[in-house]
Amino acid sequence: MTRPDPRRLAHDDRADLADFLGALPAEQWDAPTLCDRWSVRDVVAHVISYDDLGPAGFVGRFAAGRFDPDKANQVGVDRYASLSPDELLAELRGHLRPAGLTARFGGRIGLVDGLIHHQDIRRALGAPREVPRERVAAALPFARVAPPIRAFSRVRGLRLVATDIGWSSGRGPVVEGPAEPLLMAMSGRGQALDELGGAGLPTLADRMAR
Repeated sequence: MTRPDPRRLAHDDRADLADFLGALPAEQWDAPTLCDRWSVRDVVAHVISYDDLGPAGFVGRFAAGRFDPDKANQVGVDRYASLSPDELLAELRGHLRPAGLTARFGGRIGLVDGLIHHQDIRRALGAPREVPRERVAAALPFARVAPPIRAFSRVRGLRLVATDIGWSSGRGPVVEGPAEPLLMAMSGRGQALDELGGAGLPTLADRMAR
């Protein structure tokens, strides 16, 4: 069976995000998201902020952020601070296919980062969606080990089970539930914990709280 191309999945999810954003009133672009200190416009800027960077640009970005990942991310977001919602949306539509850093690992960086941040926006705005199964199924394995997500420190010694797509990983007490809240919890979004269960959930919740 042919596995779906993560680059195509990332493209499709960015396209869905662009369609959703195209229907938002202008004032909601300044609404908060699940990302601390970032509004909708900030998250959109972040999703595409590494697409134009090659290896040298990536090093330069981190140097500008004093080699702190959060500060480096903010440097990228700040590049788009002067753009209007319409201009940001046009930038997103011009960056539907991952490029630069987000194209690494076959596009999995773009898929995982984009999918999580899409949900950061939708969950905060109370606009849920059913994430296509093939996208979240492709995102979960990489999200568990990808350093920027930092999931490995949250889920070590736990068995993760996505009950709706038949995916599992790890050994130990179980944390289980639908794939989307499982992905969000792995990435540090405590808002998703109420949608999960299992003997390992208190451990995961405690690690996230600390």
